This record gives sequence, structure tokens and C-alpha cells, in this order.
Amino acid sequence: MTVRLRPEIAAIPPYQQGRPAPQGGFKLSSNENPFPPLPAVVEAVQREAERVNRYPRPGAPELRAALAAELDVDVERVLIGDGSATLIQQLIHAVAGPGDEVVYAWRSFDAYPLFVRTGGATPVEVPVDAEHRHDLDAMAAAITERTRAVIVCSPNNPTGTIVGKDELDAFIARVPADVLIMLDEAYIEFVREPTADGIALQREHDNLVVLRTFSKAHGLAGLRVGYAVGDPAVLRGADLCGVPLSQTALASSAAIAALEHAGETFARIEVLAERRDALWQRIVDAGVPVPRPHGNFVWVPSQAHQVEAVHEILEGERIVGKVFPDGSRISIGEPEADEHILAAAKAIQALQ
Repeated sequence: MTVRLRPEIAAIPPYQQGRPAPQGGFKLSSNENPFPPLPAVVEAVQREAERVNRYPRPGAPELRAALAAELDVDVERVLIGDGSATLIQQLIHAVAGPGDEVVYAWRSFDAYPLFVRTGGATPVEVPVDAEHRHDLDAMAAAITERTRAVIVCSPNNPTGTIVGKDELDAFIARVPADVLIMLDEAYIEFVREPTADGIALQREHDNLVVLRTFSKAHGLAGLRVGYAVGDPAVLRGADLCGVPLSQTALASSAAIAALEHAGETFARIEVLAERRDALWQRIVDAGVPVPRPHGNFVWVPSQAHQVEAVHEILEGERIVGKVFPDGSRISIGEPEADEHILAAAKAIQALQ
């Protein structure tokens, strides 16, 4: 006899992490920053490594204080977590359980349904529109008395589209005040066009929590550190759903060093954003209908019956991408990968 798992847990497919790149290939499946860590970050980690025999201080108070000062918010409105994804899971589990619903766009971050189902709640997936953007009117219409949370991802992972300020303002106005709104801004640093200011909006709406991470733009994916900005009462509930002392001192020290040397980081981001925009233009000029990207990746649409063929195309170009039934997300990586991404996008379009 085997141990009986909860039926909803047993039925959940595992989250698919990107595979390592083949010899001479490119791992472009996880939206990692291709630049190595800043020297100051490496030095901070090395210093902190001498104290790993000790537990970290609860709640990463030094990092909370640094972020509060950077964002001009009260320190009680900042919560540190093991990446923004973990904080989203904690927030969902704090507000939604069996019989409750969580609304989000689809396709969006593929961990959302995992987070909802592990808490026993029901996902409500609202299709993105023809331009691969959030259909906020449809999402607002999907809210019922069972809805406990909604998630807006901007830039959207994996389609790369953003939500504008006016449309987000209108959407928030339609969401009941007792329903949690999570604004997932994991890729916000890569945006180069006017968009919603999540931190400013949070000051006006206590049911809004903004999620950000050091994994992408700051290149700390291997250390897992992110943060939430929101109402202190909501953040306390999320904190109770996390593991005590899970934010390591290594990660906190690295994040503080990254903040202190943000100028160097944003210079690198400019390089990536320029390469992203140039590559997107080349792909579009080649006749491939790729939505304008605002993260550090591009989205190449395809169809469910073409999944195996898409895998073969990417493998032929020595690319490890993230392939979904309706498209592929390909990260902006090493400059040498750009020609391979362009060739793969053209080959995928030829399948249509």
C-alpha cells in the first residue's frame, strides 16, 4: 500500500525546468541573464560564505531596509522571499483554498496553476487576446464571489507583452476591494516603453501587491531572492505561509550589493534590451508575427500539433528553448545565439 496523496496534488504535472544546453549550444529556456555576476556581488557572497554555519536573520532586515529606501516605501510594506515566484505561491495560499478561485491570463507564467492547485483552489484561466496581451475586460468579467485573487503579469511571461497604466487602472477599479491583485513584475527592468508603475499604484490600493525579483535583470537566479511590496497585513499572511529562515544571508548580501551597484546592472540591461529590440525587428522583417517583446525573451507562436517539429527546429539550431503547445519562449542570451534564434523563428513560421 502506498501513501495516499491529495487527489489534486497527484494530478498536477511537475513544473518543467529548462534542460542544460548541448555542447556548443545555447540554454535559452529560463530567461537567465547571460552576463556573469558583478564583481561586487561575488565579493559579497564570498564574505558571507564564511558565516554559513549560522542561520540568517529572520526576514532579511538589511535587504528590506535597502529596498524600502530605494522604493521610497515603509519597510513594513516589503517582504523578502526565495524569488518572486515563491512569494506568489505564499500569497495565493494565504488567501485561497478549497472552493476558492484565482483568475489569471493564459498563456502566462506556467507555475501559476501549480501554485493555485497545491493550495486546493481552482484556477480560472482567461485567454490572452489576438495580440498575446492580457484581456483585462474578460478577466474582470471572470471574477465571481468565489474569486480570492487575480494575477496580472507585466511583462507577460512568456508572451512578452505589457499592460498600460490606463487599462490597469480601469481593471483595478473593477476588482472588489477584498480580492487580492498580484502584479507580477519579474521583468519590469527590461521595459523601454511607458507602462504601469506598480509601486505607485500600490500606494493607492491596499489589495494590490507588486512582485519583483533579483533573478532576471540583476542576474541572481542561482540565489533565489525576490520581494513583494504591499499592505503589511497582507504580507504578514503571506509570510506565515512561507518557511521560516528560508531567505539565506548569501542571497540577501548579494542583493544588497546588486542594489549598491545598480548602475552597472542597468548598463547591462540596456545592452540586452537593445539586442532584444534589434533581434525582434529582424524576426518581424523576416515575416514572422512575433509580438513586441518587453522582457528578456521573445515569443514565437506555433500550434499544438507542431510541438515535435518545433523541438526539432530548436535542436537543429542548438537552442534549448521553452516550448509550449501554442508557442516557444526563447531567451536573449549570448550574442552568438541571435542568428540561431532568427533561423529558428523563420523555420517555425514555415510550419504554418
